[in-house]
Amino acid sequence: MFTSVLVANRGEIACRVFRTARRMGIRTIAVYSEADAKALHVREADEAVLIGPAAARESYLDAAKVLAAAKATGAEAIHPGYGFLSENAEFAEAVMAAGIVWIGAPPTAIRAMGLKDAAKTLMVEAGVPVTPGYMGDDQSPERLKAEADAIGYPVLIKAVAGGGGKGMRRVDAGEAFLDALGSCRREAASSFGDDRVLIEKYILSPRHIEVQVFGDSHGEVVHLFERDCSLQRRHQKVIEEAPAPGMDDATRAAVTAAAVKAAKAVNYVGAGTIEFIADGTEGLRADRIWFMEMNTRLQVEHPVTEAITGVDLVEWQFRAAAGERVPLKQDELSINGWAMEARLYAEDPANGFLPSIGKLEHFVLPEGVRIDTGVEEGGEVSQFYDPMIAKLIVHAETREEAAEALAEAASQVQVWPVKTNAAFIVKCVEHPRFVAGDVDTGFIAAEEGDLIAEPLSDMGVEDAAHALRHFAVEGAGEASGSPWDSLSGAVGFRANATPRTTQAVVVDGQPREARLLDEDDHPMTPLLGLSATRVIAFEDGSAFDVTAFARSGSGSGPASDGALRAPMPGKIVATPAKAGDTVTKGQPIIVLEAMKMEHALNAPFDGVVSDVAFAVGDQVAADAVLAVVEAAG
Repeated sequence: MFTSVLVANRGEIACRVFRTARRMGIRTIAVYSEADAKALHVREADEAVLIGPAAARESYLDAAKVLAAAKATGAEAIHPGYGFLSENAEFAEAVMAAGIVWIGAPPTAIRAMGLKDAAKTLMVEAGVPVTPGYMGDDQSPERLKAEADAIGYPVLIKAVAGGGGKGMRRVDAGEAFLDALGSCRREAASSFGDDRVLIEKYILSPRHIEVQVFGDSHGEVVHLFERDCSLQRRHQKVIEEAPAPGMDDATRAAVTAAAVKAAKAVNYVGAGTIEFIADGTEGLRADRIWFMEMNTRLQVEHPVTEAITGVDLVEWQFRAAAGERVPLKQDELSINGWAMEARLYAEDPANGFLPSIGKLEHFVLPEGVRIDTGVEEGGEVSQFYDPMIAKLIVHAETREEAAEALAEAASQVQVWPVKTNAAFIVKCVEHPRFVAGDVDTGFIAAEEGDLIAEPLSDMGVEDAAHALRHFAVEGAGEASGSPWDSLSGAVGFRANATPRTTQAVVVDGQPREARLLDEDDHPMTPLLGLSATRVIAFEDGSAFDVTAFARSGSGSGPASDGALRAPMPGKIVATPAKAGDTVTKGQPIIVLEAMKMEHALNAPFDGVVSDVAFAVGDQVAADAVLAVVEAAG
């Protein structure tokens, strides 16, 4: 066994790998960009090396810099985590050529499964069922559209070199195909340096079922059962669970056997995931599940498999890379209970799920459940990387108990001022359809109206108003504007509270009338005091900004001047409209790329574009006016 490991990654996965390495007595080495100089994974490592500027292409994606760091620190092994260089066959070969242990899939397997079209061809030869589609070399828009027309809509355009939900577009009608193809290719080229695509039939009630496989260099391959990752938004997984709801023994046997067959077809070594798409219109059936792709790395959602099997997959990776056999035989593996994982993203569900960046001035996660994170209070959520800031993992005897535990965990999240999807997670797992196991990849889109967090409750408003009044009365001796964190997380008994009077407050810019409690009562809502007149109230995963009402104050509503402002720093990747164009409400005017995703800014009303201030390729700052639309008439 090697005695030191460099993790060629950042954030929660780097911290996760370090945790197992420390337990096994292995020295840990981190690499970091300039943006991550104070990051948690840097401090948790025994040694850390700066490898470049913030941009991933100049740091975490620069194979030469990562390899140089490994050599300089005497690292005996490299673990790539997921994303970045984890499925880069050339990097894997360079690591092994340098005499360093590669803790990942063999380069031959990475290549075989890395291109979706070639992987599907290989699976057909291995006898693994695949979905209908086009995987040809002719990439002309005309040929691709003709193939889509022949397959029949809806279809899914997928980047050949894609992964992580990037470079995918659903198309419901022929007239929308070419625009979707252009957007998909731009995103694929930006994310993977390869704009080739394939076309698949889109399953109308799709379930995302995946099987965890593990192989060793002695030819042994086992599966660790399935996960259901159907709860997705824009092809990004939000909640994963194991086992899959509605999976019977016969279907499980068929899908896991197909997964093992797929892994053996490429002589797989290490942890890998075979992803399937299932037609869920009639429940899970073995003849309605098809191979989709293989991820030749550790998955983000691997903790739910660890929870139900009792296995540490990172330890298994270490042992397989060191030449050891798979620690357990297939008949020694079994399912124990039910596990769920939610991805906590720095994003604003109420504002189109736009990523939220900035300093984590207040960051409190629930206790009593497994938390995998790479950030902490005082840290930064950067524009340069994925917005996932933590994973909440629960394990219980039954699915119902697991869902209740996950909802409770997400409801206890307290983050400020960065926004998160914690309240959205609560709504998802408490939704009757989810509770009943009636989920597919269209669940969030279909139910989104019921999944957005509600306003602060009357009780929460009362508690916040009470706290503001308490500070005004009891805190008069403190300096104006000083924080009053003593009320943070305060809990009390108020069942018999008798209201004495009312007070107007402003909650997230909206006036609310609140009953004031007796001075003997205390708030039950977790509160964070920011100043003499401002408090943050946390409720069911949401954070609400509450201020004392000032009648002489002024405020402004949503902008109505037609100016389209950048919601975050980013790069202009398309300008569908130009100055002088007549446009209709909702028509795309300019497209911004930020945090690995495209964001279209649309016309707020019918009118004429009077100005497009930036060109394709320009970098823009947050709140910059990108274009202006003048209202018709």
